[in-house]
Amino acid sequence: MMNMKVIRALIILLLCSVGAFAQEKTEWTLQECIDYALENNLNVMRSELNVESQNINYDQARWSRIPNANANGSYSYSWGRSIDPTTNLFVDNQRIVSANGNISSNVTLFNGLRLHNTVKQNRLSYEASQKDLLKAKNDVIFDVITFYTNVLFSRELLENARTQLKSTDQQVDLTKRQVDVGALPKSNLLDLQAQKATNELNVVNRENDYKMAKIQLKQILQLPPNTEIDIVVPEIDVETEPVMELSAIEIYKIALNAMPEVQSAELSKQSAEVGVQAARGNLYPTLSLQGGLTTRYSDAADQPRFVPDGGEPTIDPTPVIGYVQGSNTPVISNQPRVTPSGQIVDGYAFGDQIDDNLSKFVSLNLSIPIFNGFSARASVQRAKISYEQAEINEKDTKYQLWRMIEQAYFDVIAAIKSYNASETQVAAREESFRVMKQRYDIGAVNFTNYQIAENDLFQAKSDLLRAKYDYIFKLKILDFYQGKPLDF
Repeated sequence: MMNMKVIRALIILLLCSVGAFAQEKTEWTLQECIDYALENNLNVMRSELNVESQNINYDQARWSRIPNANANGSYSYSWGRSIDPTTNLFVDNQRIVSANGNISSNVTLFNGLRLHNTVKQNRLSYEASQKDLLKAKNDVIFDVITFYTNVLFSRELLENARTQLKSTDQQVDLTKRQVDVGALPKSNLLDLQAQKATNELNVVNRENDYKMAKIQLKQILQLPPNTEIDIVVPEIDVETEPVMELSAIEIYKIALNAMPEVQSAELSKQSAEVGVQAARGNLYPTLSLQGGLTTRYSDAADQPRFVPDGGEPTIDPTPVIGYVQGSNTPVISNQPRVTPSGQIVDGYAFGDQIDDNLSKFVSLNLSIPIFNGFSARASVQRAKISYEQAEINEKDTKYQLWRMIEQAYFDVIAAIKSYNASETQVAAREESFRVMKQRYDIGAVNFTNYQIAENDLFQAKSDLLRAKYDYIFKLKILDFYQGKPLDF
């Protein structure tokens, strides 16, 4: 119960700490978002645990090459007819307390290099898991940049909508004064007020988009739901004539050495290849060395006993007279009686029994696989299939990388062309709207023409923003594959 209370207290403390940090931190730079996401993302945490697990497998494989050691012991009671473990003789109607103990060690001397290859295989798997961790972090960075850019884009769209609404507000005020003095018909004012309502709706929609973009960024950072978040707007300069210093194939060659998913696939293939060699070790004989100690104790042996002292035995030549069982006929034995030199002691102490019953052994064991239901050969075949799968995965990973780089390369070229075209369009729409507004103010054109010109300008500015951030994001993708810093 105490452990549960401690755990709950820690959880509450953690949530309070995160909440306090989130409340204190309201404006985030891109780098701060990336750093926070890397520390708190669950996929990154899973990858870190996988790295720890693979490291444990690697350590265990290395330790399996050294001798093992095991100790066993028992303490038992027995009643009735049983065997004295120290003499292996039957004992009737006696309670016996006995104890046994042994320690043994075993070391594999040769098993077809299976242990050696298993260590190598686990090392490669451990290194592959480290690359997978880097891939998980790159995915998080990529997601953060995506949603961060989306917040920037939504924010500028909102500012654009507010600017349009402000312009319409000013036009409404101007038209109202002209209507009041009879310079313009009231229908012009009503048309502008309707346009103002449309612009207000655009602002509301853009505000919702902006809030949703921030919510998505907050979710990828895994901040508490009640956290307020805003971002620092960086200064972003767009090069209208980008210089593509490297070709797509040159960027691909750089990415082959830099991208962790490619390195992970290569290491996994090497691990699977070594796994085939490790599986083949099961086809070879196994040679091992074993040694150990064993001893025992029984209270049945704890009785008065004769203990020789190593002296000369006593010989008594006096004939011995005896009788045949079931008969009164005497029998005389002329065999001398030999009495060993020693003495009778009262008991057989525990320590003495342990010392006297101590035995040691060393053995060299050879196991030759002859027939085992083809399990060893099946293991080799499965290992070969795993290798072929890893080889296919490596090829597919490299192909997917080339496909994404080639797509990103031409996306950047297309995006900058789209941005330049949108910039030209905005300039033209601004001039067109300026002229249209002047003519509308003097009553030379109707409201429909004015509204079309204003909406065209608003759409052109929105298209320019979309083209701008599309270009920025796609350029960042290309920088990412070249190993360049992902910042603005």
